[in-house]
Amino acid sequence: MTIVDTRTPDPKRFIPGATGDWEVVIGMEVHAQVTSKSKLFSGASTEFGKAPNANVSLVDAAMPGMLPVINEECVKQAVRTGLGLKAQINKRSIFDRKNYFYPDLPQGYQISQFKDPIVGEGKIVISVGPDRKGEFEDIEIGIERLHLEQDAGKSMHDQHPTMSYVDLNRSGVALMEIVSKPDLRSSDEAKAYLTKLRTILRYLGTCDGNMDEGSMRADVNVSVRKPGGDFGTRCEIKNVNSIRFVGQSIEYEARRQIAILEEGGSIDQETRLFDPGKGETRSMRSKEDAHDYRYFPDPDLLPLEFDDAFIEELAAHLPELPDDKKARLIETVGLSVYDASILVSDKAIADYFERAAKGRDGKLVANWVINDLLGALNKAGQSIEETPVLPDQLGGIVDLIKAEVISGKIAKDLFEIVWNEGGDPASIVEERGMKQVTDTGAIEKAVDEIIAANPDQVEKAKAKPSLAGWFVGQVMKATGGKANPQAVNALVKAKLGLED
Repeated sequence: MTIVDTRTPDPKRFIPGATGDWEVVIGMEVHAQVTSKSKLFSGASTEFGKAPNANVSLVDAAMPGMLPVINEECVKQAVRTGLGLKAQINKRSIFDRKNYFYPDLPQGYQISQFKDPIVGEGKIVISVGPDRKGEFEDIEIGIERLHLEQDAGKSMHDQHPTMSYVDLNRSGVALMEIVSKPDLRSSDEAKAYLTKLRTILRYLGTCDGNMDEGSMRADVNVSVRKPGGDFGTRCEIKNVNSIRFVGQSIEYEARRQIAILEEGGSIDQETRLFDPGKGETRSMRSKEDAHDYRYFPDPDLLPLEFDDAFIEELAAHLPELPDDKKARLIETVGLSVYDASILVSDKAIADYFERAAKGRDGKLVANWVINDLLGALNKAGQSIEETPVLPDQLGGIVDLIKAEVISGKIAKDLFEIVWNEGGDPASIVEERGMKQVTDTGAIEKAVDEIIAANPDQVEKAKAKPSLAGWFVGQVMKATGGKANPQAVNALVKAKLGLED
C-alpha cells in the first residue's frame, strides 16, 4: 500500500535539533470497545467489573466445536461510527484470522478484518489552539479504515509470586480498530485527534470512551524526518490508555529518534511501551508486518453483506454530531467559536447546556455553564454528571438575572447556595431577602451619602471620569450588593456631572 503525504510542512510544528529542524509524523490505531450488551461472536455479557472469568462462553474459551455467530448490533455500531466519520461504508467485508500466540488468546488466533474492512476512508476535522491571538486552526485528518475484531483476554502477573493468571472476561468483546492516516504532525494534534474521536464515539453511543477502563486504547506510530523528506522508520507505542500519556509518549519518542539519527544511527522498526512513571518509552519487541500474522479468511464466517437500505436506516437515526452542533450554536445562539467548542466537547456538557438554555438567553446560559459551573466542577474534581446544580436550577438563576430580580453579584451568591444546599432559586431569593434594590429613591440616598462623605474622591473623579467606578463600588458595598448596578452607575454619573 502506498502512503500519500497530504500535509504541507509547517515550521511552527518543527522540532529543533543539533543538525537543524525535524518533523514528527504520527499515525494512530485506536481500539474502541463497541457498546453492546454481548460480545462480537457470542452471547456472553460485556459488563465491566465482573469477577474474573464470569463473562465467558464456550465460544470465548475456544472449546472444540464451538462456532462464532456475528452480533448484528456490533455491525450496526461499526456502520454508525463509519457514518459519523464521513467514511465509505463497504457493503461487503470479510473476517480473517490473524494468527499469533498470547496466553490470553484461547483460539491461538484473533478474528479480525484485513484487506476488506467494514468501513473505508473517512476524515475528522480537529481544532488546535488557541494561539497567541486566541484563534484555532482547523486541520483535516484522514481515516484510513475501520474494522471489527475481537479483543483478547487479560494476563495478570501480580496475583501470584510464581504464576500468571488469565482473565477471559474481555476475550471476544467487539472492538473497532480505527486507523488514521499519517497526517498528524505534533503531540498537540495527536491529543486533539484522540479527544475529537472519543467525543464523536460518545455522541454516537458506539463506544463509551472510558480509557481508564480499557474500553478505548491507542497504538501510536511515531517517526521523524527532515521537513518535507521521505517518511522515516516508525516505532509503535502500544496500548496507551490516556490522552495525556499519548502526548507525553510522542514528545519522548520523537526526541529519542532524533538523538539516534543525529548521532549517525538508524531507527529499528519495533513495538515500544510507554512508562508513565518515568515518562519514557522502552522496547517491547520487534514490529511484526502483516505477513507475519498469516492472515486468511475465517472459514467459519461467511462474508458480511448488507444493502443500501440497511445503511440508510442507520443514517436516518444518527444524532446531531459535535461539528454540526457547534455550527448550530454559533449560528442560531450567537455563541463564539471558543464557547461553542467547549460546550460541544463533551456530550454530557452539551446536553446540560441545551436543557438549561431551552427558552432562555443562550449566550448568558453558556457564560454561566462555562465559567461558573465548569469552574466549580473542576475545582471540586467532579464531572458534569456529578453536578449538584441541575440544568433547571441554573436556568432559574439566569431567569432571575434577566428579570432584574437579582444582580450578577447576588447571582454568584445564589449559585453557591444552590451548589451547597440545593433548592429552587426563586424560592431561595424570596425567603432570604436577596432581591436587588431597584427603588431609585433608596439607591439615590446611598449615592448621596457616599458622595458627601468623600469630597476628595469627587474632585478626582471630575478630573478623571474613569474613577467614577470607585463610587459605584462603594454604593454596591453599602447596599450589600443588592442595588441595581445599572441604576447605581447612572445616578453616580448624574450626581458627579459626568453624563455622556
